Amino acid sequence: MTGVCTLPEGTEMVMPGDNVTMDVALIVPVAMEEKLRFAIREGGRTVGAGVVAAITE
Repeated sequence: MTGVCTLPEGTEMVMPGDNVTMDVALIVPVAMEEKLRFAIREGGRTVGAGVVAAITE
Protein backbone atom coordinates (compact mmCIF):
# COMPACT_ATOMS: atom_id res chain seq x y z
CA MET A 1 0.00 0.00 0.00
CA THR A 2 1.12 3.54 -0.60
CA GLY A 3 1.79 6.07 2.13
CA VAL A 4 3.67 9.24 2.97
CA CYS A 5 6.52 9.13 5.52
CA THR A 6 7.13 12.28 7.57
CA LEU A 7 10.58 12.47 9.15
CA PRO A 8 11.18 14.34 12.41
CA GLU A 9 11.97 18.05 12.08
CA GLY A 10 15.64 18.59 11.26
CA THR A 11 16.04 15.16 9.62
CA GLU A 12 16.56 15.32 5.85
CA MET A 13 17.24 11.63 5.19
CA VAL A 14 17.89 8.34 6.95
CA MET A 15 20.95 6.28 6.05
CA PRO A 16 21.48 2.50 6.43
CA GLY A 17 22.01 1.67 10.09
CA ASP A 18 20.14 4.77 11.32
CA ASN A 19 17.09 4.52 13.57
CA VAL A 20 14.28 7.04 13.41
CA THR A 21 10.73 7.49 14.67
CA MET A 22 8.46 8.80 11.92
CA ASP A 23 4.80 9.26 11.07
CA VAL A 24 3.37 7.34 8.12
CA ALA A 25 0.04 8.37 6.57
CA LEU A 26 -1.43 5.58 4.43
CA ILE A 27 -3.61 6.51 1.46
CA VAL A 28 -6.26 3.92 2.39
CA PRO A 29 -7.38 2.69 5.83
CA VAL A 30 -5.68 -0.58 6.81
CA ALA A 31 -6.26 -2.81 9.82
CA MET A 32 -3.08 -3.00 11.88
CA GLU A 33 -1.99 -3.26 15.49
CA GLU A 34 0.81 -1.84 17.61
CA LYS A 35 4.00 -3.94 17.54
CA LEU A 36 3.23 -5.10 13.96
CA ARG A 37 6.40 -5.40 11.87
CA PHE A 38 6.46 -3.83 8.41
CA ALA A 39 8.80 -3.17 5.47
CA ILE A 40 9.18 0.01 3.43
CA ARG A 41 9.68 -0.81 -0.24
CA GLU A 42 10.50 1.36 -3.21
CA GLY A 43 10.86 0.14 -6.77
CA GLY A 44 10.67 -3.51 -5.69
CA ARG A 45 13.49 -3.15 -3.15
CA THR A 46 13.23 -3.06 0.63
CA VAL A 47 14.67 0.27 1.80
CA GLY A 48 13.58 0.11 5.44
CA ALA A 49 11.79 -1.89 8.09
CA GLY A 50 10.15 -1.12 11.38
CA VAL A 51 7.59 -1.77 14.06
CA VAL A 52 4.30 0.08 14.58
CA ALA A 53 4.77 2.06 17.81
CA ALA A 54 1.37 3.78 17.96
CA ILE A 55 -1.81 4.12 15.93
CA THR A 56 -3.07 7.67 15.33
CA GLU A 57 -6.11 8.86 13.40
